[in-house]
Amino acid sequence: MEYTQLGRTGLKVSRLVLGTMNFGPQTGEADSHALMDAALDAGINFFDTANVYGWGADKGRTEEIIGSWFAQGGRRRDKVVLATKVYANMAPEGESWPNYDRLSALNIRRAVDASLRRLGTDHIDLYQFHHVDRNTPFEEIWQAIDVLVQQGKILYAGSSNFPGWKIAQANETAARTGRLGLVSEQCLYNLAERRAELETIPAAQEYGLGVIPWSPLHGGLLGGAIRKAAASGRSATGRSADALANTAVRAQVQAYEDLLDKHGLEPGEVALAWLLTRPGITGPIVGPRTAEQLESALRAVELELPAELLAGLDEIFPGPGPAPEAFAW
Repeated sequence: MEYTQLGRTGLKVSRLVLGTMNFGPQTGEADSHALMDAALDAGINFFDTANVYGWGADKGRTEEIIGSWFAQGGRRRDKVVLATKVYANMAPEGESWPNYDRLSALNIRRAVDASLRRLGTDHIDLYQFHHVDRNTPFEEIWQAIDVLVQQGKILYAGSSNFPGWKIAQANETAARTGRLGLVSEQCLYNLAERRAELETIPAAQEYGLGVIPWSPLHGGLLGGAIRKAAASGRSATGRSADALANTAVRAQVQAYEDLLDKHGLEPGEVALAWLLTRPGITGPIVGPRTAEQLESALRAVELELPAELLAGLDEIFPGPGPAPEAFAW
């Protein structure tokens, strides 16, 4: 497994991030534990979760599954760089109470303590703001984060789904008071969705943030959606089906799969490998539901994509152009 440094921190993290969103809703506790063991054995040391994962009446369940895995011992917690998130409303299902969501100092304090209990640990390595909170000033957010760092409950703060200007605002506010600020941004970024190249990734690079792309297969669209549907005799489902209903998108995906067929490569593995070639990228989040999916993701790290193939991918999925030149009329 390859390792890199997370932004301007001293943390060394794997080039693949284990996403745990499926743990609980789609993958049971025992299978989730087995996947975490396999990931750790393969050298993946960066695990990502969120307080809301488990969803609905089971929100928080994913953190509990990770906590029960840590409790098995074997220095599991010591070997993992643990990231979780705060923002979602964590009031009991069917209820909605003020200050049980977003990024107020009160909710940050409440949420981190609840996450620590579920995770069964005394600290979180990377505490991420899941979304932008336009109602809470960064002065208040950073004051709350300072307290958590001083208490030893978190080490670093990161963002998720922030536009470039919010990254700048957050870190300029932090810099004015001598704080470290954000060290990472988790954003939607893949071959089929490259708008992050316009503002988010340039801003992250300018401020020294690591970039952690989520949905690297774009909801399965880049994982061989057309090929799999043909092999099974069934139509694509979910987000892939919605996307493929668009004629232009279907033509792109077909061209993508045809190109990779010529090279004898698997679409999902190429989509991950492509992200690893992109400047400023720490590592994509993979969310395996099975051991086979994890093994496929691990193969992607070893792939070396030739220049000819990279050029072909750019032709099929052209990016928005270099920033700031791409903003020109």
